[in-house]
Amino acid sequence: MAGFPGSIAFDEYGRPFIILRDQDKQKRLTGIDALKSHILAARQISNTIRTSLGPKGLDKMMVSPDGDVTVTNDGATILKMMEIEHEIGKLLVELSQSQDDEIGDGTTGVVVLAGALLEQASSLLDRGIHPIRIADGFELACQTAIDHLDKIAELFPVSATNTEPLIKVAMTTLGSKIINKCHRQMAEIAVNAVLAVADLDQRDVNFELIKVEGKVGGKLEDTVLVKGVVIDKTMSHPQMPKELKNVKIAILTCPFEPPKPKTKHKLEVTDVAKYRELRQYEHDKFKEMVELVKKAGTTLAICQWGFDDEANHLLLEQQLPAVRWVGGPEIELIAIATGGRIVPRFEELSAEKLGSAGVVRELSFGTTSDKMLVIEECSNSRAVTILVRGGNKMLVEEAKRSLHDALCVVRSLVQEPRGVYGGGAAEISCSLAVAAQADQLASLEQYAFRAFAEALEAIPLALAENSGLSANHTLGEVKAKQSALNDSALGIDCMFTGNYNMRDQHVIESLRSKRQQLLLATQLVKMILKIDDVRSPNEFQD
Repeated sequence: MAGFPGSIAFDEYGRPFIILRDQDKQKRLTGIDALKSHILAARQISNTIRTSLGPKGLDKMMVSPDGDVTVTNDGATILKMMEIEHEIGKLLVELSQSQDDEIGDGTTGVVVLAGALLEQASSLLDRGIHPIRIADGFELACQTAIDHLDKIAELFPVSATNTEPLIKVAMTTLGSKIINKCHRQMAEIAVNAVLAVADLDQRDVNFELIKVEGKVGGKLEDTVLVKGVVIDKTMSHPQMPKELKNVKIAILTCPFEPPKPKTKHKLEVTDVAKYRELRQYEHDKFKEMVELVKKAGTTLAICQWGFDDEANHLLLEQQLPAVRWVGGPEIELIAIATGGRIVPRFEELSAEKLGSAGVVRELSFGTTSDKMLVIEECSNSRAVTILVRGGNKMLVEEAKRSLHDALCVVRSLVQEPRGVYGGGAAEISCSLAVAAQADQLASLEQYAFRAFAEALEAIPLALAENSGLSANHTLGEVKAKQSALNDSALGIDCMFTGNYNMRDQHVIESLRSKRQQLLLATQLVKMILKIDDVRSPNEFQD
């Protein structure tokens, strides 16, 4: 009974009943009130994020409690940084997060869709339809929409030789981001990075091998793809060589410094001779370490820990270039890229455990003494780094987030090479299919089907609104054209080209991303519709 929120009593007939304690201190919402409260909260969040959908979508500026400013267009980032108190709001945050984890793109769309579905559910509840019937109807409608997506999806050629189709998809993703002024270049970088690490036979992309580094300064156009590893470190001593060729790298996780007597006891050095002896011992031991490293054939030591100035000087004296304080993830990436082994003890170091690289050089940025190390022409050339440049920290961070989305979309296409047309075209097509299916149903679910079809239109509507078009008028026009021509590539012309055909505009999205959006939004809405009783501590007590 420990932790039970009440006690059991028995009435005069011996039937048990439960007395819940602290009822007066609890706030309680039940039935339709609870559902309406949830729907209202979800709609507010969905409306906040709705304006950042599409190529003309607006960015949001988030200021953290300690004054850090983030400017972003990424749905998952916006929701993660909003301080949401409402419990249903937190579910929407998790919804966009799971879309981000699974696909990486479409985080704004999935929340807008969930909000639209809940809005439709609200009007069905007003008509007296039971929430479970609505939830079940939505689930069936979602299945119909997904089957229809499968029919309209087109096969997408993914090959290392012809990258143009992939670049088009990456450009669609980057179109709504702040970096769209050089989005052709960014799309090419994303596609080349994924293809460098992709295993096209296994249809697999190891994201661990792609590292995105940012450095403030320079223009966005200075962003480059480095076939190798870039680390934000420099040689430990300014007099060490700035460029090394045909390098043998020792990757060490043991402290590279003279052994210090680390004891709990006091060590008394009574005279100068003893002190000199101790100093000489430390010196000899360290020399021994350096000899061990050099004997293995090392021409560059990369160390996870630091070493003091004395050690640094000795390394320079022994002509062994070294880099210190290299973080764990970078150490692993260097080991993968150079084919080296991470060595935890000097005694274990041997020639076959060394990594090899063609060139290790220092990059200098701007007029300041900002430097980074680049390890190129590695034995395992699959590890790549994207070095993002930008005028300020916010821009660099947003460019990194945007590139992440583009990388994820290209990965989805490698894993499942099928695409659907964007600009709301796929949603309008699914909406028409679900509405047509509703007319075949005799049961109560037909209302849920029609509501689902209407909710799907929220995406093209938001796209049209954000582009400054007359939303309902434009949507009506595109729907009529899609019905008449039976062409699922007709969508909202956000860029005012005068052409509704997304095939001609090359606005393409991955089928995997669209399917996941529909599934996740429907699952969340179904879950919310099943909640009819909320208990929470009442903060408004005197």
